[in-house]
Amino acid sequence: MDAIRRIVQSLHASSRESQMRIGLSAAQLFVLRSLKGAEGLSINDLARATFTHQSSVSAVVSRLEARGLVTRRRDRTDARRRVIALTPAGQRALRSAPGATQELLVEAVVTMSPTARRTTARALARLADAMAARRRPSMFLEPGGPRG
Repeated sequence: MDAIRRIVQSLHASSRESQMRIGLSAAQLFVLRSLKGAEGLSINDLARATFTHQSSVSAVVSRLEARGLVTRRRDRTDARRRVIALTPAGQRALRSAPGATQELLVEAVVTMSPTARRTTARALARLADAMAARRRPSMFLEPGGPRG
């Protein structure tokens, strides 16, 4: 239980720091960082990169788009597909942004063996089920509750 508490505290502290320093939640910052260096990623690509549900990523992207930090456009290689890319304002925000705990968490998960990842995912899913936390997809622990 102590390990879960430390992870949750770290995620909340990261989000508070990001909010205070640049006015973005840690979730928004995590999505911006996931877009860094990419010509454009689809919502599905971002969901995979952030280990989060597609609807959660879509909500975060909508908020970033409203602030002018990302843009949605047609993919250059497949006109049916829309991709999200950083705007110059999004790139500037990243330059002054603090580190995000979510990135450390993803890095740690990626170093785990596939078996360990599956075992951890199953255990956490059972815990979430027991807490009735699966009513809505994960919203990146946005301040003020799930809202993307």
